[in-house]
Amino acid sequence: MGYYEKYLKRTIDTGVSFCGLIALGPLLLVIAAFIKKEDGGDVFYRGVRVGRDGNLFRIYKFRTMAMNAEELGGLSTADDDPRITNIGKTLRKYKLDEIPQLINVLKGEMSLVGPRPEVDEYVKLFTEEEEKILSVRPGITDWASIWNPDEGAFLSGYPDPEKAYMEILRPKKLELQQKYVEDVSMRSDMKIIWMTIITIIGRKATGAESN
Repeated sequence: MGYYEKYLKRTIDTGVSFCGLIALGPLLLVIAAFIKKEDGGDVFYRGVRVGRDGNLFRIYKFRTMAMNAEELGGLSTADDDPRITNIGKTLRKYKLDEIPQLINVLKGEMSLVGPRPEVDEYVKLFTEEEEKILSVRPGITDWASIWNPDEGAFLSGYPDPEKAYMEILRPKKLELQQKYVEDVSMRSDMKIIWMTIITIIGRKATGAESN
């Protein structure tokens, strides 16, 4: 483990997540109000995810689906999934539902950059080689997030989203996550953050043109 991953990366994560939560506070309150107004349910989704070294933690995300959605369908979610709320569609499109994960970053459960955390059901399917993914903190964004920034849109074209995820998306995601683990560096992290920003801006521009 290099100096950057062991010391500097965590320092950057703490500083950026703390400042980000303060700066984005007003936006978070507005989003929370819209979620609460739509159906009166919980503002946050607190699903269990697998973190570094296999430790379980509860992720913070703005709730974009109906209450008890996990009991009503599979783990993979297409954009046309009836469980998604009206406000949830907008939040998912622009990744606004991911912002509360800055809380997980501040707590040390996640990093700004790292393999996206998975549910235990999928992690149990890891091969010995793939288990190396758990050697680093999971992150808000990574190479896989850039490769496929709209998983829901992709899955909406298949009659069985869960099967499509397992057979098409998951293998490539695991490949890119292993690529990240093999080269954890400040240069790599900065490149991923920059490309993530460009990807989000590009999606907003495309969305504006189609309206």
